[in-house]
Amino acid sequence: MSKLTSGMSPYAASEAWVDWAAHLVTAPGRQLELLDHAQKNMFKLASFAADQFSQDPKPPFKPKPTDHRFTDPDWAKPPFSMLQQSFLSIQDWWDHATNDLPGAQKKNTDRAAFMIRQMLDAASPSNLPMLNPEIIKKARETKGDSFVEGLKNLAEDIQQYITDDPVEVPDEFRVGEALAATPGEVVYRNTLFELIQYSPQTDKVHAEPILIVPAWIMKYYILDLSQHNSLIRNLVTQGFTVFAISWVNPTAEQSDLSMDDYRQNGVMAAIDAISDIVPDQKIHACGYCLGGTILSIAAATMARDGDDRLASITLLAAQTDFTEAGELMLFLDESELSYLEAMMWAQGYLDNKQMSGAFQALRAEDLIWTRAVRRYLMGIDEKQADISVWNQDATRMPYKMHSQYLRGLFLENRLSAGRFAVDGKVIALKDIKAPLFVLATEKDHIAPWRSVYKTKLFTDGDLTFVLTKGGHNGGILSEPGHKGRHYRIGFRPADALYSDPDSWVAAHDPKDGSWWLEWNDWLQKAQSGAELVDPPSMGAPDKGLPPLVPAPGTYVFQK
Repeated sequence: MSKLTSGMSPYAASEAWVDWAAHLVTAPGRQLELLDHAQKNMFKLASFAADQFSQDPKPPFKPKPTDHRFTDPDWAKPPFSMLQQSFLSIQDWWDHATNDLPGAQKKNTDRAAFMIRQMLDAASPSNLPMLNPEIIKKARETKGDSFVEGLKNLAEDIQQYITDDPVEVPDEFRVGEALAATPGEVVYRNTLFELIQYSPQTDKVHAEPILIVPAWIMKYYILDLSQHNSLIRNLVTQGFTVFAISWVNPTAEQSDLSMDDYRQNGVMAAIDAISDIVPDQKIHACGYCLGGTILSIAAATMARDGDDRLASITLLAAQTDFTEAGELMLFLDESELSYLEAMMWAQGYLDNKQMSGAFQALRAEDLIWTRAVRRYLMGIDEKQADISVWNQDATRMPYKMHSQYLRGLFLENRLSAGRFAVDGKVIALKDIKAPLFVLATEKDHIAPWRSVYKTKLFTDGDLTFVLTKGGHNGGILSEPGHKGRHYRIGFRPADALYSDPDSWVAAHDPKDGSWWLEWNDWLQKAQSGAELVDPPSMGAPDKGLPPLVPAPGTYVFQK
């Protein structure tokens, strides 16, 4: 059954519908309210229809901020304006119908709302050639060639899906040449990761090195993209000695890799290797997304065991509490997890296509339908960019580790609840005394910023919090000179009183520019010694850590 449904539980879906429908049927007051809402929407549409030929008709319904299907100016002209407004009015009514239904579990009403949204997205007038002014205009301009090109694109995608051939990467975005091209050497390798040490680009460097722990859900080079937006290159040019983990792309033979393997044989093995290469120096550790979560677990364990090798901890779009983990929680309950575990057990891993499908469904109107319309109905072959090439380079997730992650953190929230054990003993985030730099992004649908902000609830030490413009990946790639960027930043001293997220936003005005500069300054101030030193050697051959291969190594090329 799990193979047949791609890991989706039909029982979870049916439970959501039954819970929502049963409580709506037994709530006559809510039924009257919905009837009234429908009548008001119809009146708004009728008034808009009457004003269609006035100089400035005011549309009563607006698309959601992430909905880009109706941005073309022709959608504001009749008859397309009525099609658009009729669709948005129906969407508005269903949003209201599945919102805060007394008696029903919120998770079920949210899941019902999500499923209805998927149906509405499929039925949008923007998906139909004769109802979408952009498609009509493109067909007229190309004399119908846009449909021919669209069919070619469709045939190519079907062939690629059936054969499972890798997507061809343009020459200007080849990994190791244009992307992940910051010079360095792999100085340590085990079955789980390669450790890259980047070559110094300044005569003198800061004494304490930086370790970057990326998420294992994608390749590490999101932090080392093109030369202009590489966070790693920025750090190296600022005089920091940088190390980065490049995770293995696990196969079915590695299905038994556990969460603790990623901590012990990943994060801790990297810290041990760096301590050999740069002895007698503390380490600034930075974790991104899932890498930040496992780094938090490792740091709390180190604090419990009296290991003080971390000079500071930076968490980029990383959650330590999962009670407000966003729409990803719609895919997770006991029934859903049992189906997903059965599928992963049979395969040995969660396939990257299965994983990316869930992320795309969260923003189906943009990531699925808008792309399909442009590619198949308008014949537009979208130009590749560095981040889109990286986005296609996904990895698999080992069965055991991913099951433990989903159950222990997402479903049961053990880490912040004080029930997460390492080596048989519970760890606590409040034991971490190293300074924290925590960053969240405003439009993150994977690690919502209010969820990231809750790190403040479970730690007591010095903490700098930054909220930056952008999404989960785009907000991180916020290099100096990036147009339209802003951020908020605030400092919480040790043992300060808690401030809720909305109050924090109200008290901190946005600043124009890149948060990278703030992090550079913060890292420099966090250095134990102010004096710059000679760069360390590449690796430590005398300690069994010779340079193995040039960066970006070999694991990054695994498919």
